[in-house]
Amino acid sequence: MSMSKIVKPTDEPTPFAARAPAEATVPAVRRRLALLLAAMAGLCWAGVLAMLLSGGMDAEREPLAAPRVIFCALVLVAGLLTFIPAQRQLRLPGLAFEGVAGTFLLFYTLAFVPPPTGWLLALPDAPVYVLFAAAAFWSVSAITIPAIAALGKRVFRQRARQYDLRRARRQAHEAGALVALSVGLAGLRLLTLFGVALLVLILVVAELLFLSFVETET
Repeated sequence: MSMSKIVKPTDEPTPFAARAPAEATVPAVRRRLALLLAAMAGLCWAGVLAMLLSGGMDAEREPLAAPRVIFCALVLVAGLLTFIPAQRQLRLPGLAFEGVAGTFLLFYTLAFVPPPTGWLLALPDAPVYVLFAAAAFWSVSAITIPAIAALGKRVFRQRARQYDLRRARRQAHEAGALVALSVGLAGLRLLTLFGVALLVLILVVAELLFLSFVETET
């Protein structure tokens, strides 16, 4: 073999070696971004609770008054920063809309809607109960979906059950229904420990029937 055909080694890095450090930093960047978004969401929720607990929010009659606009903006930003990452992580369409709409309706009702003075069937107070029950259903359902999905991976042994997002959504809606029905019982002046326990029993039996007859969906 002639010396002209000998390939001299070069000091230039291979494409794989060039990409390896950059690829290794991707998880770290994503982790920092997730922590930053979580911190921003926590600050927004802290601002929402501070304004809500300070009182006097319902005294603002102008729809575009500064406290109203700031409060609504904080609730929207906090909801977006909370539920959009959760939707991307769980790959569950509709979670962000449900969470943002539910929390916005819930905090808007708590801040600006006068509390009812009568019972559920009283005409002036009936819409308030319905509005609050709908807000509680949406917000509780969206908040509990990540926890239920994580808990299902530990409770169920079958892999199909562990990653069944339809099951997680259904169980979260059952938790939201429990809170909404409890609001209805409170409006009817029938909210007791026995009544709540009966609702829990009904929902548990319904979920057992779902688990027995409904196929899994990954």
